[in-house]
Amino acid sequence: MSASFRVLNSRVSALCLSLTPRNHPVQCSVGGRWLSCSQTGENLRPLEGVRVLDLTRVLAGPFSTMILGDLGAEVVKVERPGAGDDTRAWGPPFVGAESAYFLSVNRNKKSIAVDLKHPKGARIIQELAGVSDVLVENYLPGKLHEMGLGYEQLSRVNPQLIYCSISGYGQTGPQSQSPGYDSIASAVSGMMHITGPEDGDPVRPGVAMTDLATGLYAHGAVMAALLQRHKTGRGVHIDCNLLSSQVSCLSHIAANYLNAGKEARRWGTAHESIVPYQGFKTKDGHIVVAAGNDKQFVKVCQVLELKELTDESKYKTNKLRVQNRKQLLHTLSERFLQETTSDWLKRFDGSGVPVGPINNIQEVFSDAQVKHNGLIQDMNHPTAGRITVPGPAVRFSSFIPAGPMPPPLIGQHTVQVLRDILSYSDDIIKMLLETKAVAQNEVS
Repeated sequence: MSASFRVLNSRVSALCLSLTPRNHPVQCSVGGRWLSCSQTGENLRPLEGVRVLDLTRVLAGPFSTMILGDLGAEVVKVERPGAGDDTRAWGPPFVGAESAYFLSVNRNKKSIAVDLKHPKGARIIQELAGVSDVLVENYLPGKLHEMGLGYEQLSRVNPQLIYCSISGYGQTGPQSQSPGYDSIASAVSGMMHITGPEDGDPVRPGVAMTDLATGLYAHGAVMAALLQRHKTGRGVHIDCNLLSSQVSCLSHIAANYLNAGKEARRWGTAHESIVPYQGFKTKDGHIVVAAGNDKQFVKVCQVLELKELTDESKYKTNKLRVQNRKQLLHTLSERFLQETTSDWLKRFDGSGVPVGPINNIQEVFSDAQVKHNGLIQDMNHPTAGRITVPGPAVRFSSFIPAGPMPPPLIGQHTVQVLRDILSYSDDIIKMLLETKAVAQNEVS
């Protein structure tokens, strides 16, 4: 049993003890929200004591490991000396010398700059894998095996290692050796085919949802593997890829084809199977209305002062509204144009009908609920100064998120990791720096 795994077991035991009846719940503020907390005297994060070796770049992998870091894991990010993660150069905008893109998905990590092509560099990764609980990588399948860093090789060093591989198409199969990027996977998976205006061309989603979905899948798989290891004492190899993640997220669109042979099409903001369920232009912007049942449709008509629509037989059920969507949407659209977005929001308030404005990003981060949910996170970066990124989406009653560690500089923690985790002597560290097997950021 690795030292970090023993720590995890003790943490799990401590958490179980904190749930016994003698700990009466109290109310505590978490990210602006009041949640029930146990009086354990310990601000315990779920993954404290878990070490993650992060060999990923760009978005899917870093997003996944950032979530693990938010939950308390010690994340050691391995980067190429000099250039580092590809996204460090993805700008503008830049904050100082750092790209906003990189800053957005790399908090709560330490950076170690290692040349994996250098024999001593590869050896460092082998040793780090030997004392880590989780390794996450997104190299082309087989590439790390060629360096002696594949799952089979590292699991012999550390049988309890959870090794998560993120790729474009999977570890095996006819496309496994093809490079994978979000836009390509979004196209191949059908996501672009169903995204865009009803009579227009396919559109790439405004944010890399295929990458982000894959990161979420990877994070969940790692958590499940940690629980499985707690039961079996052994690690596992996880195959997570962009294609599978996005195809699985096609949800009912996929089921419509697989069961009814129905090919999908683009609907803009509208829904194929529910009417009205889409965006409408107002006098000064847009509003989205989602009438998911017949009762809500009646409410919509009441708010719009179009009660006569509820008496028409062709609109009595959702099935009929879908069949007669064109005429109904024309009538609703003309009415929505007569008032401003804020006026409509006031009219719908308390109606029970889900509605919301289509916000630009400035409006998003001015929203009271966004602020209340702690989704604006400030940090002091060593060179960029004060930075702000989107905060964690999930809150736990068992801990209050402490001040996050800012995204690291390239190789900011190289010497620290070699000394503290691998117990390297100063002489060995000096030799590794001189031979350029590793690099240490000068600022630190």
